[in-house]
Amino acid sequence: MDRVTLPERPDWRAEAERLGFTFADMHGAPYWDETSAYRFTLAEVEDQIEDPATELHAMCREAVSRIVGSEALMARMGLPEAHWGLIADSWQAGEPELYGRLDLAHDGQEPAKLLEYNADTPTSLYESASFQWLWLEQQLAAGVLPEGADQFNRIHEALVERFAEIFAPDTDVHFAAAAGNPEDYATVEALGWAAREAGLGAHYTDLEQIGLTAQGQFADSESRVIGTLFKLYPWEDLLADEFAAHLAGSGCRFIEPPWKALLSNKAILPMLWQFFPGHPNLLPAYFAEDVTAGRASGAAEALAAGHVEKPIFSREGVGVRIVENGQMLEASGNADYDRHPRILQAYHPLPLMGGMRPVIGAWIVGETCVGMGLREDASRITQDLSRFKPHFMEG
Repeated sequence: MDRVTLPERPDWRAEAERLGFTFADMHGAPYWDETSAYRFTLAEVEDQIEDPATELHAMCREAVSRIVGSEALMARMGLPEAHWGLIADSWQAGEPELYGRLDLAHDGQEPAKLLEYNADTPTSLYESASFQWLWLEQQLAAGVLPEGADQFNRIHEALVERFAEIFAPDTDVHFAAAAGNPEDYATVEALGWAAREAGLGAHYTDLEQIGLTAQGQFADSESRVIGTLFKLYPWEDLLADEFAAHLAGSGCRFIEPPWKALLSNKAILPMLWQFFPGHPNLLPAYFAEDVTAGRASGAAEALAAGHVEKPIFSREGVGVRIVENGQMLEASGNADYDRHPRILQAYHPLPLMGGMRPVIGAWIVGETCVGMGLREDASRITQDLSRFKPHFMEG
């Protein structure tokens, strides 16, 4: 793994605008940044990212199967007890999953470490699946990248295949996101594009426009009943919403299914460490209240050098605090998620390359890792404005 400086495509911003990538620059700074890229070898990607990410996802599924069978474990996940049955039933029924993104710390030397799993509403999909592939093709054509360079990226193709696996032809799927959020819209549009290629009907609707019919079904702004809904709206928020009481009786099929609420939840990190202690791709993790009460065996030693404190529900680094040798090293200034229980995870510093710290987003479609995208920041905490970087494989 290496960070290499490369010339930008001279007209990439015009290309981004033409393609609707309207958030390539945000708040006066680049979000998409191709002044450099990350270079990997094929063996490195296969052995240190692709295979471990697929294994980590399988471990997450095993964790779900254990959690739904135990009220004591379900109680640790911070989700409303009234909806535990909905979550367990969706798992027992085998309701299919679509996609997710494992965030990994990787330096090319040690085994990649799982930082967290965005298993329900991961964004950066369009730039990972589409715009960085276009970058690869155009930079190959321009001679900027060496002949034969490739990219670990069959995300779009895998999504098309997955949609075809889990839905009958001509099934209508609604894709919903918050109005006025270009990044969220790009995510659902990328998914809708794949669904259409798979032979499905894809309809966009603003989340705020979804209502309830007299029969208790969900409907869009045109009063069309929603039979299948992809919602870019976290399960932990939906289960706390007034509409939650109508979920089970609505007849609506959800993507992601309710059981994904157990994975898009940082409480899964101490669960994984409990079930798979010492796994090379996991970091020691514990519930903060167990550490404080002295109930977390091995925590003192595992966290002695440093730890990261995270709310079990949060986004884009909000509420994260990094402690090293007893001193606060870095902290998010946003307290929006501080009301939630917290976990402590052993601190594993991100590699420092060119003054930046990259995180690998390993994309899971179905149950397999099919591609990756990278984001980097000068900060130790990856945030909403951290830059997206393209990658390529050579050798």
